[in-house]
Parts: sequence; C-alpha cells; structure tokens
Amino acid sequence: MSIVVYTESDQGRFKKAAFEVSSYARAVADLLGTSVTAVTINAENAEELGQYGVDKVLSITHDGQFNAKIYAHYIKQAADHESADTIIIGSSADSRYLAPILAVGLNAVYASNVVAIPTSTSPFTVKRNTFTNKAYGFTEMKSQRKLIGLSSNSFGLVEKSVSVAVESFAPTTVQSSINVQSVDKAGGKVSIADADIVVSGGRGLKGPENWGMIEELAEVLGAATACSKPVSDLGWRPHSEHVGQTGKPVASNLYIAIGISGAIQHLAGVSASKVKVVINTDAEAPFFKAADYGVVGDAFEVVPKLIEKLKEFKAKNA
Repeated sequence: MSIVVYTESDQGRFKKAAFEVSSYARAVADLLGTSVTAVTINAENAEELGQYGVDKVLSITHDGQFNAKIYAHYIKQAADHESADTIIIGSSADSRYLAPILAVGLNAVYASNVVAIPTSTSPFTVKRNTFTNKAYGFTEMKSQRKLIGLSSNSFGLVEKSVSVAVESFAPTTVQSSINVQSVDKAGGKVSIADADIVVSGGRGLKGPENWGMIEELAEVLGAATACSKPVSDLGWRPHSEHVGQTGKPVASNLYIAIGISGAIQHLAGVSASKVKVVINTDAEAPFFKAADYGVVGDAFEVVPKLIEKLKEFKAKNA
C-alpha cells in the first residue's frame, strides 16, 4: 500500500514543487513504513524523482493542456491502482484547482496548507497554516483516505536517493466541459512558483518604463519578478505576475516589495514567505508592520545602490 504523490511539471520539466512533495512523501512513507509512488503527466526524466525518495513512477501521457477534472481523474486511478490511502499534492494554483475534484473522487478528507509531517498517525494529525498564515492548526484526518496539500516551501528539498522503477500508466479518459482557450505565462527566467526569492514592484515605480531595475535586481539575485494587483490592472505587467490573495500566493524564502504599500489582500498572499523586505518612501505604509526588514527611502535611489553592492559582493565571492 504505497503513498501516491502527484509531481507537477511544465513543458516536460519537473517544477521545484515536484521535488518538495516527493521529499515530503518520502518522510511520511518512512513514518508509515511504506513506499512512495509518483504520478507524472507529460514529464520527462522521471528518474530524477528517485533522488528524493520516490520508489516508483507511474508515467502518464496526456494530449492537451492542464485540465483539473481530467488530471484529478488520472490521479484517482493511479491511487486506486496502488491501493493508496494517502495521496499528496502541492499548493500550486493547478493543484488547488484539482484538489476538491480529486477529494470527491477518492471519497477522501482534504487538508490544505500542511506544513509538516504528521504529528500523529493514530489519529492521523497534520499541522496546517491557518488564518492566512497567521497561526497554526492541527487537523485530525479520520477518513480511510487522506488527501494532503503541502504548503509551498514549508518542507524543503531533502535528497534521499533510492532505486526508482518507471512504468507507463494508461488511465481511462473522462469528458470535461472545461475548454482551455489560452495560457498566460510569466516571461521571467524564474517562475514565481519555483522561486526561492521574489522581487515585486508596485505603483511606487510610477510606470512600466521603470521596471528595468526590478528585472536587474531579480537577475542579480536569481529571483522571479512579480507585481501588485494595481500594477497588473494598469497593464504595466502581465497578470501572471500578480501576487496576493487575489493573484498568485507566494511562499518564497525571501520576498522583496518595492513601492508596494501593502494592502491587506497583498499581505495575505505573501505572508507565507519566510523573510519579507520592503522599500518604500512612506514610513507609515502598512507593509512595514508585516516586514522583517524595512528601508524608508526612494526606490530609484535605494535599488540601484543595492544592485551595485550585490554585484560587488558576488564578484568578490565568485
């Protein structure tokens, strides 16, 4: 009776989240004394998952874009095939979309925002972020089947190489009324979902023509670029970069907010980030109350100096 984990990929390449959920699944499997089976859809190099404790891979080929109903149907069949009672997914927008459909199909209880391995297996109890990451709660999962949604960047990547067997898996198909017309993807080198560092800009940058310094800072740090809702609404940046409660959630190790005042919706969406830095001319901006570090100053003066110092540091420590 294996644990089944859904490992996301994009254009054939595994996302960072795939390795994190695999690492988590391995830890849970060791706790329960069982093995880990990963479900991949249109992914290449499935053997990579063996570095993170996956014993077996069920490789599925799907003709078309992501579809929550179809993907949930595939994962359910894989779980049935493995007689799995514990199924683990991530917390990306796609995983959150398919989670309730999958939970219904599995007749499973679903616990989202899980941040640690179970504190108890009898009863099966998980620790979760609650109240937009302002507190923790402990949830007992009493049904036979359990669907766990691991919060991004909560467990980390833990290498534990094992011998992995890769098998082709051909689940039955299901009809879906969802029709994907187009996919809007961020154009940055690093995706927001996979980024350890996110550099985000707001209306304080005064216009899209000033975004060059945001991109340069992100390049120096190896970070993803993001923006506040007003910026994407104004058309300065694509909606795929909008982070916050109404955009993409961010759970990076470092989040740098430049020219963002910190509306409650924005703060709720980035509160899971471990370290938050704000640069703003307004010392009374709400973001300063939520930030770990704050700089009161003009971004057009502060950011170029920050870039200069970072480049000097990198040159000396290359």
